[in-house]
Amino acid sequence: MSQPVPGAVLLVLAKAPVAGRAKTRLCPPATARGAARIAAAALLDTLDAVLAVPDAVAMIALTGELADAERAAELADTLAGVTRFDQCAGGLGTRIAHAHVQVAARAPGSVVLQIGMDTPQLDPATMTEALAALRAPGGPDAVLGPASDGGWWALGLRDPNASALIADVPTSRADTGERTLAALRAAGLTVQPLVEMLDVDTARDALEVASSGRAGRRFTAEVAAVLGDPASGRTLGMERPR
Repeated sequence: MSQPVPGAVLLVLAKAPVAGRAKTRLCPPATARGAARIAAAALLDTLDAVLAVPDAVAMIALTGELADAERAAELADTLAGVTRFDQCAGGLGTRIAHAHVQVAARAPGSVVLQIGMDTPQLDPATMTEALAALRAPGGPDAVLGPASDGGWWALGLRDPNASALIADVPTSRADTGERTLAALRAAGLTVQPLVEMLDVDTARDALEVASSGRAGRRFTAEVAAVLGDPASGRTLGMERPR
């Protein structure tokens, strides 16, 4: 008898885009409010892509006060049909593991693909393919999307409770992705790599992603408004991204 295909959850780990608390590495040249507006645009475009993935449930683990965020009303409307819960206290690794456990409790038996709000160029097709790999009989136990700065932009798990394996992996380091992969493999999990992506952490990152033609419309427009138009090369004294 064939086994039933597991459900799929797309988990977004996000910070409310509040001025002075979100995307602060964009400052300078962005102001605190400008950086938060870019963060809000990135989150909205990410949510649009997530909600366009077929046969998947969207959930968001949020920290910060959404009511104080830039584009708060638009975010509230977009999140109206999304399961939302708070992140726990502690370091990023602990919060990631806790969020996966929350998914396991809310959607037992489902695979999970977790992303952040730093890749507004992420499209539904890439997420669909990653979830399909996790749901396939004989597929990998995990998928991991490396980021160009040495971290990772996506973590998918066939068993969300396996997130405990990476709770103590140091984050925001040039070897975070490598350490995460090693922790998963050391526990005997098979890991399939995903395409490498650029996380938007700095103004230069934002300009590069906005000029790629792959980012969402809100993010591209907000980067042009806050940092200048990367297509024209007029970008607050910064070189045009190559």
